[in-house]
Amino acid sequence: MQNNEKWAVRAKCRTGDADALFAEGAAQNAGTAVCTACPVRTECLAHALDGRIEFGVWGGMTERERRALLRRRPAVSSWRVLLEAARQEHRLEDVPAAGRRAV
Repeated sequence: MQNNEKWAVRAKCRTGDADALFAEGAAQNAGTAVCTACPVRTECLAHALDGRIEFGVWGGMTERERRALLRRRPAVSSWRVLLEAARQEHRLEDVPAAGRRAV
Protein backbone atom coordinates (compact mmCIF):
# COMPACT_ATOMS: atom_id res chain seq x y z
CA MET A 1 0.00 0.00 0.00
CA GLN A 2 1.42 3.36 -0.98
CA ASN A 3 1.89 6.04 1.63
CA ASN A 4 -0.95 8.13 0.20
CA GLU A 5 -3.35 5.18 0.41
CA LYS A 6 -3.17 4.53 4.16
CA TRP A 7 -6.79 5.68 4.32
CA ALA A 8 -7.88 2.31 2.92
CA VAL A 9 -7.25 0.50 6.20
CA ARG A 10 -9.92 2.71 7.84
CA ALA A 11 -12.52 2.13 5.12
CA LYS A 12 -15.90 0.92 6.37
CA CYS A 13 -16.18 -1.52 3.46
CA ARG A 14 -12.91 -3.25 4.33
CA THR A 15 -14.65 -5.81 6.52
CA GLY A 16 -17.87 -6.09 4.53
CA ASP A 17 -19.01 -7.89 1.41
CA ALA A 18 -16.83 -6.63 -1.44
CA ASP A 19 -19.29 -8.01 -3.99
CA ALA A 20 -21.83 -5.37 -2.94
CA LEU A 21 -19.41 -2.71 -4.16
CA PHE A 22 -19.18 -4.27 -7.60
CA ALA A 23 -22.85 -5.03 -8.20
CA GLU A 24 -24.83 -3.75 -11.17
CA GLY A 25 -28.01 -1.72 -11.48
CA ALA A 26 -30.23 -1.22 -8.45
CA ALA A 27 -28.05 -3.56 -6.39
CA GLN A 28 -25.43 -0.78 -6.32
CA ASN A 29 -27.59 1.01 -3.76
CA ALA A 30 -26.37 -1.43 -1.11
CA GLY A 31 -22.79 -0.53 -2.01
CA THR A 32 -23.37 3.20 -1.83
CA ALA A 33 -25.15 2.78 1.51
CA VAL A 34 -21.97 1.32 3.01
CA CYS A 35 -20.17 4.55 2.11
CA THR A 36 -22.64 6.81 3.88
CA ALA A 37 -20.93 6.80 7.28
CA CYS A 38 -17.44 5.87 6.12
CA PRO A 39 -14.69 7.98 7.71
CA VAL A 40 -12.56 7.94 4.53
CA ARG A 41 -15.25 8.53 1.93
CA THR A 42 -13.52 11.63 0.51
CA GLU A 43 -10.14 9.93 0.19
CA CYS A 44 -11.74 6.91 -1.46
CA LEU A 45 -13.64 9.00 -4.00
CA ALA A 46 -10.55 11.07 -4.81
CA HIS A 47 -8.56 7.86 -5.32
CA ALA A 48 -11.14 6.53 -7.78
CA LEU A 49 -11.45 9.81 -9.68
CA ASP A 50 -7.71 10.51 -9.87
CA GLY A 51 -7.03 6.89 -10.86
CA ARG A 52 -9.93 6.80 -13.35
CA ILE A 53 -11.14 3.55 -11.77
CA GLU A 54 -13.84 2.25 -14.06
CA PHE A 55 -15.70 -0.29 -11.94
CA GLY A 56 -17.38 -0.46 -8.56
CA VAL A 57 -18.66 1.91 -5.94
CA TRP A 58 -15.96 4.20 -4.57
CA GLY A 59 -16.55 7.00 -2.10
CA GLY A 60 -20.30 6.61 -2.43
CA MET A 61 -20.40 7.04 -6.20
CA THR A 62 -21.08 4.45 -8.87
CA GLU A 63 -18.96 4.20 -11.99
CA ARG A 64 -21.69 5.95 -13.97
CA GLU A 65 -21.80 8.86 -11.50
CA ARG A 66 -18.00 9.17 -11.55
CA ARG A 67 -17.87 9.16 -15.37
CA ALA A 68 -20.49 11.92 -15.46
CA LEU A 69 -18.53 13.97 -12.91
CA LEU A 70 -15.30 13.54 -14.86
CA ARG A 71 -17.05 14.69 -18.05
CA ARG A 72 -18.50 17.76 -16.28
CA ARG A 73 -15.15 18.75 -14.74
CA PRO A 74 -12.42 17.78 -17.27
CA ALA A 75 -10.03 20.51 -16.10
CA VAL A 76 -9.59 19.08 -12.59
CA SER A 77 -5.99 17.91 -12.31
CA SER A 78 -6.23 16.54 -8.75
CA TRP A 79 -9.50 15.41 -7.27
CA ARG A 80 -7.75 14.76 -3.98
CA VAL A 81 -6.75 18.43 -3.66
CA LEU A 82 -10.17 19.66 -4.79
CA LEU A 83 -12.16 17.37 -2.48
CA GLU A 84 -9.91 18.04 0.52
CA ALA A 85 -10.32 21.80 -0.01
CA ALA A 86 -14.09 21.41 -0.27
CA ARG A 87 -14.17 19.31 2.88
CA GLN A 88 -12.12 21.91 4.76
CA GLU A 89 -14.40 24.70 3.53
CA HIS A 90 -17.45 22.75 4.67
CA ARG A 91 -15.91 22.33 8.12
CA LEU A 92 -15.39 26.08 8.34
CA GLU A 93 -19.02 26.70 7.43
CA ASP A 94 -20.04 24.57 10.42
CA VAL A 95 -18.10 26.82 12.82
CA PRO A 96 -19.78 30.07 13.91
CA ALA A 97 -18.00 33.10 12.41
CA ALA A 98 -16.81 34.27 15.84
CA GLY A 99 -15.02 30.95 16.40
CA ARG A 100 -13.11 30.85 13.08
CA ARG A 101 -9.39 31.39 12.91
CA ALA A 102 -7.77 33.19 10.02
CA VAL A 103 -6.28 30.76 7.52
